[in-house]
Amino acid sequence: MNNPALLVIDMLNDLLKNPNNALYCPDNEQTIKNVLTLINFAHENHWKVVFVQDSHRPGDKDFTVRPVHAIRGTWGAQLIDELAALKLGTDYEVLKRRHSGFSYTDLDLYLREELVEEVVVAGVWTNVAVRNTASDAFYQFYRVTVVVDCCQSQTEKMHESGLHDLSMIAHLTSLEAITRTDASASLQ
Repeated sequence: MNNPALLVIDMLNDLLKNPNNALYCPDNEQTIKNVLTLINFAHENHWKVVFVQDSHRPGDKDFTVRPVHAIRGTWGAQLIDELAALKLGTDYEVLKRRHSGFSYTDLDLYLREELVEEVVVAGVWTNVAVRNTASDAFYQFYRVTVVVDCCQSQTEKMHESGLHDLSMIAHLTSLEAITRTDASASLQ
């Protein structure tokens, strides 16, 4: 891989720990475990790690199309504890108010300053934030890999729909394949 960055999308309390939130993704234990493994792998291999996370203001226009979630400064907008415990001082954080981590943020500027050419994407809402962030990365001429078993949506059908769309612009792989020593040299 050429100077990769791992983009960890919306692994937030409202989406993974709050069953009362309309955007909660149930049965997420394996996804969380896989993302933790992927973050550790990224750190061990000196990848850039970027936590891209929803952080909405009260009354955000995003709530005209999706339920209220991840209000800035609340528990719901925080990274889940398991991920927060792995976060290093060298990791970067991008707060977003739209579905893509590239929309009205400095994600592209950060990646270019760090000479990143490839992004590896993981996180929740495969068919929304993961898909939109990966698509925008592709449109910005990054090579894009999506780690299928490190992504999740509210339902399997939504997840599969997102993967179908992503297959047209990204390399889809598994956690096992990406962490295999011989696979880490080149994903594409």
